[in-house]
Amino acid sequence: MTDTRTSRIASLEREAEKLRKINAALMSRVERSTDQQLNAFSLFETAIALDQQVRDRTQQLKQVLQSLEKTNGRLLQAKQQAEAASSLKSSVLVSVTHDLLQPLNAARLTLSALTEMVAEPKGVALTDQIDRSLATLEDMLRTLLDISKLDAGVLKPESGPVAIASLLEALQHEFMPIAAKRGLALRIMPSSGVVRSDPLMLRRILQNLLANALRYTQRGGVLMGCRNRGDNISIEVHDTGPGIPEAQREAIFVEFQRGETSAGDKAGIGLGLSIVRRFASVLGHDIRLTSQPGKGSVFSVTVPRTSDPVAMPVREQASVDYRYGGMEGAKILLIENDLSSAEGLASLLEKWGCDVAVTISKTEALERIRALDGIPDAIIADLHLDNGETGIEAVDVICHEIKIDVPAIIVTADHSPKAASDVSAFGHELLKKPIKPAEMRSLLSFLLAAEQPAARL
Repeated sequence: MTDTRTSRIASLEREAEKLRKINAALMSRVERSTDQQLNAFSLFETAIALDQQVRDRTQQLKQVLQSLEKTNGRLLQAKQQAEAASSLKSSVLVSVTHDLLQPLNAARLTLSALTEMVAEPKGVALTDQIDRSLATLEDMLRTLLDISKLDAGVLKPESGPVAIASLLEALQHEFMPIAAKRGLALRIMPSSGVVRSDPLMLRRILQNLLANALRYTQRGGVLMGCRNRGDNISIEVHDTGPGIPEAQREAIFVEFQRGETSAGDKAGIGLGLSIVRRFASVLGHDIRLTSQPGKGSVFSVTVPRTSDPVAMPVREQASVDYRYGGMEGAKILLIENDLSSAEGLASLLEKWGCDVAVTISKTEALERIRALDGIPDAIIADLHLDNGETGIEAVDVICHEIKIDVPAIIVTADHSPKAASDVSAFGHELLKKPIKPAEMRSLLSFLLAAEQPAARL
């Protein structure tokens, strides 16, 4: 009995142990299931939060993009306004150049005519003084306009191969009389070098350096020459002037800063070296100065050498010193819309013995041609006439009307390369305002003596 009871108890204990294990397993499974449900809910909540954050960030991004689009729109509008302003400034500068140089041109032509009528020494001295003042005004006006164009980004270099010899030859003709008048020796050494630069800007740099050297040299002379510097050529201007103290060497390149001029010279206004530096900066050329006070200075511009072929230069005027004459009785048709310039030039031409017919437009010129007995020996026309007409067009129409090619001189206050190129393309001669009477007389004399009107087919 006791054994049976003991066996029964043991069996119940095993059964209870088995049930505890099953219960533990079930509890463990329930706990795992509960944990999984809690994790899923947590993930669900996290997903909802992330979705809201994505929505918020997307909305913020849209706002940023809209703001960026508005900013880009304003920038584009500002750019268009700046481009329009730059274009307007360019056209205004060209117009200002033309309009301001017109009365100056008229004054110099009238003065030239007056000079030929004045015989007394005092009168000659006065006309010379007026001429120097007008020349100073012309130089200052051109320089200020160049500076304005550079600042506006309108004047840009057109670099190409440039024969140094062509520049030096022109400078020789231009400055030799000035040096002789001052009692100074001027030597310009020849060079066969070819450099890469803008020919007009480089010539202006050399002109200003030579003018500066002659202005500040009281005795002795000025020498211009070239030195090879590796792949570059250094064009140097040596003078025997007073020299420049080291403390002033930077200041002289600033607008309206000038040194001590030679006796009696009041022409310098402190812009020549400023435009030299500005042009050199635009071209990427190096400007150097060495000086010894009391002994002189050396200015140089370093220009890259090139082996590219040099194009034929645009001929602005005859470079040969032609003898005057052959103008007595010559019939000149003048087309000039500025009455002051027309009167001044007509007066000058008549003093040279020419028979001048003054007109202001293509239409009036044609009417005068039809009324005249015979054809003109030469035509002088302003490049820019009224109502969009050009002197080139007027000459072409007149020559077509009379069926004869008459030699023509186009005069203009437009100093742009395009103007020179347009005139050259039609085979006409170009003179820039203010007109130098000696240049006009020499060129007109040459055309009348060397060219006979040719019949058009």
